[in-house]
Amino acid sequence: MDRTTLTANLKPLEREGLVEVRVDVEDKRARRLILTEKGQASLACATPIWTTEHAAIEAELGDGEAGRLRGALNRLV
Repeated sequence: MDRTTLTANLKPLEREGLVEVRVDVEDKRARRLILTEKGQASLACATPIWTTEHAAIEAELGDGEAGRLRGALNRLV
């Protein structure tokens, strides 16, 4: 993801207090993303939902289709 897209996607997360962007102490040019307590709580709530939905999609696709889709997506990366 390019820097502009990443910054645009991080801004709403910062506004909501889910992440903080800090200057790296060793390299002032670099930035570090910190997941806040609110962000950790949100992630903890979202993870089981994501896991359930991901399993449902894989079940719907079946092993063969899911494997082919995963392979195609991995080749794009």
